[in-house]
Amino acid sequence: MTSTITAASPAKSATPIDPVFRQIRDLVYKVCGIFQLEEKLYLMADACGRRMKHLSVRTPREYWDLLTAHSSREAELRQLLNEVTIGETCLFRSPPQLDALRKVILPELVQEKTKQIVKRLRIWSAGCSTGEEPYTLAMNMLEESDRLLKGWTVEILATDLNDRSVETAKAGVYGDYALRATPELFKRKYFVQVDEKKLEVRPEVKKLITFSRLNLQDDSRMLFMKGMDLIFCCNVLIYFDGPSKGKVVNHYYSNLNFGGYFFLGTSESLLNLNDNFRLVHFPGSLAYWKPSLKSGKL
Repeated sequence: MTSTITAASPAKSATPIDPVFRQIRDLVYKVCGIFQLEEKLYLMADACGRRMKHLSVRTPREYWDLLTAHSSREAELRQLLNEVTIGETCLFRSPPQLDALRKVILPELVQEKTKQIVKRLRIWSAGCSTGEEPYTLAMNMLEESDRLLKGWTVEILATDLNDRSVETAKAGVYGDYALRATPELFKRKYFVQVDEKKLEVRPEVKKLITFSRLNLQDDSRMLFMKGMDLIFCCNVLIYFDGPSKGKVVNHYYSNLNFGGYFFLGTSESLLNLNDNFRLVHFPGSLAYWKPSLKSGKL
């Protein structure tokens, strides 16, 4: 999963920026924790410009009024957030993470939870973008359904801030670019042909996943994401500043079951954010472990 800031030509950064866009940048930060540095402010101006054109709004000041004083301000802010965040990812993006998951982590979790009455595994794909990550996870869980996870219930919750990304994810239709890293075996087994250029995820994969919109800075909503065994939040926190990252990571720690694992993107870390997790090294990847009750160190 990746939620990223919309890209634009670096040359635009030299263009004078209306100071109202700084106010809008700060409003977006307050609402969802995404912050753009001064040299990237043109990206916010571009996103606002697209909405202004759509609404036939002439000036940034008028658009600011729509975002703050108009009766439809909350709806328009959601539309702006859809412009500010885009998804850039693909299925099977990180094979080392998947290897660690299936070869080490899943057997460990199954052994840890095997004495429980309800054999259930709960996974959260936070910042799922257009669905590539949760579908990848679902397919890998199905590969274990006749072996390691036989008799188990798997629930995957997939969330993102961007409404349009969530709707695209629910459809589960992908072209060559999104499928570029997908093994041929998985294409044949878990997709159906839509047309000569696109494949759709099969129903048995879709039924494992619940997609919804979620703002990671919404404390009240985050409190309801309890009981996770695995959390994936790859390449999302890089768009937050320190305080916003810290708040989200603390929620992840609270929402993760003891003995559960937390994955970040390959270029991310929890350095100076949270000391409660234990860093675990796997071949080609890292994960963060929430010590189990019987480990003796919480």
